[in-house]
Amino acid sequence: MERIKRTAAFVLLFVFFIVSAVPVCAAGSGNVDGGGGSLNHGKDGYYWPEVGYDGVRVTVVDAQSGRRVSVPIDYTNLNVHAMSAVICHFGKVSKVDYKGGAGLSPQVGGYVCRKPAASLPQIISGNSRKASIPAIRRYFCSEAAAVMVANDTGIAFADIEQGKYKLVIEPIIYLVYEHLYFAMTTTEAGLYNQVTDGDLGYHFPTVVMKNHALALFLEKNDLGFAAWTGPVGSARSAEEMISVLGIGIVSYQGVPETDIAYDREYRVDTDVIVAVRLTTGSQKTPDSPAYAGFTVNGRTYSHNNIYIPKNGSQLAWVKWHTPSEPGIVTITISSNCSTSTGQIRAKIVDMDDNPPPDPQADDRNDGFSIPPVPAGQNVTQLTWGEWDCWWHAHWVKHTRYDSNGNKKSYWCDHGWWEYAWDSYSASLSAACSTKPDEKNPTASGKNMKSGYGLNADVSARVTSSAPGGHITGAQNVVAYFPEFDYGEYWRLLKRKNTGYTSTFEFQVNPYSTYGRPVHFSPVWYPNGRYTTCVEVLDAWTPAGMLKINLTDTLTVRGSLYDDWHIRPIK
Repeated sequence: MERIKRTAAFVLLFVFFIVSAVPVCAAGSGNVDGGGGSLNHGKDGYYWPEVGYDGVRVTVVDAQSGRRVSVPIDYTNLNVHAMSAVICHFGKVSKVDYKGGAGLSPQVGGYVCRKPAASLPQIISGNSRKASIPAIRRYFCSEAAAVMVANDTGIAFADIEQGKYKLVIEPIIYLVYEHLYFAMTTTEAGLYNQVTDGDLGYHFPTVVMKNHALALFLEKNDLGFAAWTGPVGSARSAEEMISVLGIGIVSYQGVPETDIAYDREYRVDTDVIVAVRLTTGSQKTPDSPAYAGFTVNGRTYSHNNIYIPKNGSQLAWVKWHTPSEPGIVTITISSNCSTSTGQIRAKIVDMDDNPPPDPQADDRNDGFSIPPVPAGQNVTQLTWGEWDCWWHAHWVKHTRYDSNGNKKSYWCDHGWWEYAWDSYSASLSAACSTKPDEKNPTASGKNMKSGYGLNADVSARVTSSAPGGHITGAQNVVAYFPEFDYGEYWRLLKRKNTGYTSTFEFQVNPYSTYGRPVHFSPVWYPNGRYTTCVEVLDAWTPAGMLKINLTDTLTVRGSLYDDWHIRPIK
């Protein structure tokens, strides 16, 4: 009862100002990270309308002192102009100000927010879509974002670009609380939760106290704010939201690259083959062979005894195993021939870092339509080769006279080196099969209801005429799904066995009650085809990577709600 009294008293501060309130349904270096997870939307005057009802508050501060030098500006993709008269907010106050002792200043109406020309990325995670920290970094670390903020604040772009100022970025959520429409930053949500004696968090334990709280936080200490090193998948306290969470900082120094170009991209924990082309003006023979050394992370791999005819060329390659953690690897090449490159910058990525979020029974996606199946690029056959070299003897008889005038004969080998091109090839074939999970009680053949799980089995085979050191089998398979438009989330399949013949299946789903290797279709998925796309990867040769895209289709008819039966208790 005490909580209700305190909540009602504070809400009256807003109602006092309202006649009637109608509920309304340059590149830079980013010190930004985030977390969160699934959520509950709420109801009956307490709800978050949907994913996308978010934005950011941007404040320009002095890079040395952290002092605020601009009025904070709110950005959102929403059209809030029509609702500005009834939005409850706390003014344009930044986390820097609250850290300095500012308190909440409740206001109704007059809320000003800008809609950027280039749409913001999703800031706060939801059930069906998770916010992408890399996308947020790319957006706010771009030159375009620096120009936008400079134009809107009146601060010279050059001063932002050259690192005189930093941008403080705070996530904003738009939600309905006590039948009133609110706009608030993470810090303001924490403060307001204290004022309402925890009632805000009581009604929004996930969307506010977890997903909004963990939408942005610092990876390292900056401007007097501490980095967040705690959990990123559970609700946080109001104190943590006020003091640590809900902030990202973008630093500009010159105009750094917005997209770094890499020569190669490899997956973690994978055998790969890296190759360069050697060219020589003089012949390389068994007596004087060519070689190439590839130095990776302090270790040198060598390809020796390479034979090349005069003015000829050949690939040189080595097989190595990528690190188990993502990162950047620089490969340095040395040789006694000219090389196509002396250095390769490789990006090592983890394809297991973006699985779909936990599906919820109350998820909705009313505007969804089944997307077309993408046509992936296939590389199912590659050819390469190497020079073989041997001595072709050609004996010639010679005659000479000794000092006494006696005729002497002898034989001399005037032979030459012969070369022959040994050609190799490799091809990749694969098959994919999806089916309803055996725990799906009403599935039949390739037909299932939405909301249930499905399994996938993928097999791949590499055939080749080359020695084993030239090739690898397929080692990774990634699955994409129609509800995520074949790209927003994906699943890295589990390797059941590897080699030139390999098989894969879904990993055990952490949200499966039975610990099954399944993918759950969303309960809102409409009737029709449900096509899973898989990409079979990492079958390597000296000529590059073999890969193949496959699809398999199930048919959705009805939803799991059709299987519910409600009866009175006897």
